[in-house]
Amino acid sequence: MQCTEEELRQFGKLTTALIDRIDMSRLQSKEAYRQIILNIQPELQQGAFLAAHLAKGPTTKELCGVWDALYEYDTATISPDFADDCCDIVGTGSDALKTVNVSTPASFIAAACGVKIAKKGARLVTGVSGATDIMEIMGFSLQGPLSAAQDSLEQHGICYLPGEIFLQSGWARLILSMRFTSTFNIIGPLTKPCAKTTSIVIGAYAANICPQMVSILKDTGMKAVMSPYGMSDKHDSALGIDEVSVCGPTRVVELADGEVETYTLTPSDFGVKLSSYGDVASRKDARGNVEAVLEVLKGQTDTPLADLFAVNAACALRVHGVERDLKRATVLAKEAIANGSALEKLRNLIACQGGDNGTATLNLLLDDKG
Repeated sequence: MQCTEEELRQFGKLTTALIDRIDMSRLQSKEAYRQIILNIQPELQQGAFLAAHLAKGPTTKELCGVWDALYEYDTATISPDFADDCCDIVGTGSDALKTVNVSTPASFIAAACGVKIAKKGARLVTGVSGATDIMEIMGFSLQGPLSAAQDSLEQHGICYLPGEIFLQSGWARLILSMRFTSTFNIIGPLTKPCAKTTSIVIGAYAANICPQMVSILKDTGMKAVMSPYGMSDKHDSALGIDEVSVCGPTRVVELADGEVETYTLTPSDFGVKLSSYGDVASRKDARGNVEAVLEVLKGQTDTPLADLFAVNAACALRVHGVERDLKRATVLAKEAIANGSALEKLRNLIACQGGDNGTATLNLLLDDKG
């Protein structure tokens, strides 16, 4: 779509205003992001605007405008045919301390504990692997229709919703070409492709992002939210992890019963040991991260990675009202790993959303011919 000279100039002026640290209204933000999502502005203008907006620091009103644009112009949705509410576990990415992928295995564990999980994800922006990268290695097919996710959710209580499928016109195009953090890292995880999602655990790449995300989610109708920003005892607190940490404290902003509370958690609050960051750090490539995830799902319960996955699954149990006590929730998560039910959730999802070769691919990885 071609834009006029006047539209080019107005968009350029808005970018300059952001550089001068002038805030936008919610409506201005929605319109600017509409032009980016629909690819109306030239790519040079889009990139300059996104960089300027993040450098200024987006306000909550501006981020609500981004959410409005993404939801109205880019989000396809599913609506599963059951009475239960759903939960999501996702991170923003772009965190400084990269770990083995966490929200994906945590989703399988939480689903095995009885929470219906409609998990979002996407390819990497920074680091080694995003959720979509590891899901594809495990047999997930990006060629499948969105309806396959609904089938998986209805039949097995879990599905995977990649942004590359449910956000097709704008965000998916951008995520393929961008290798820098933008407001889409904040808002992408806040999208709602499953109409029945009412709770979410959403990790943040920076501590100041947590309250903004919770405010936006509250404003857009989410009932319960936990937004963690994890840290390592051996690193500066500004270098964080977009999930609950087992190698240091975690700052949490939580929405429950209409009230927002901020507090700090430590590994002992979950009943697990303090671990070294090196034990949970990302492997060298996406396949290495997949292998690390599967080793845990095959039954490891007494390792730093098992602890990391379990405490993040425990937060889903808490935020969704299954078990508010985090120590008891972590025990339930560990049991789901030990008895194989978390791995079975992965098998079921791949059977529904893996296409013709999905199950065979996963079995090869598991060294399991059955």
